[in-house]
Amino acid sequence: MTTSEYSAFMPVKPYFDLVRTAMGDLVDGEHFFDCAADDIVYEVLYDFPGWPRIIKGKADLMESFRGYGKHIVVHAADHVIRHLAAEGHVVIIEYEVHGTIVSTGVRYDNRFCSIVRIADRRIVHWRDYMDSLAAWNALSSKTREV
Repeated sequence: MTTSEYSAFMPVKPYFDLVRTAMGDLVDGEHFFDCAADDIVYEVLYDFPGWPRIIKGKADLMESFRGYGKHIVVHAADHVIRHLAAEGHVVIIEYEVHGTIVSTGVRYDNRFCSIVRIADRRIVHWRDYMDSLAAWNALSSKTREV
């Protein structure tokens, strides 16, 4: 895909950039979605309003992230720590994201740990853990923070 085909994902770009950098030369492709297998399984082990626990396939994953960016704008993603396992076929990344809840203007800061399985130089499985309390606090706040 070209850069213009990813323009809908600009609100989440720092996250995608962090992930792409963390994957390094273990995968092919410039953008996160270029690195994902067509039959990727993206699994989150938490309940996040409007986000399914399991997403199967790159097309559905792209659609989910298109919706994510309408609700949370990610301004930065940082503090990445990368661990390699299974001779580079598993990557564990710890990282933080920082952004804004679109509907309220509330600041959103969260920590994640993702376990990523790679096969044939593509991401085939993604398992995600996050600080659910941080997400709950940001999403349940009704007013802008001072």
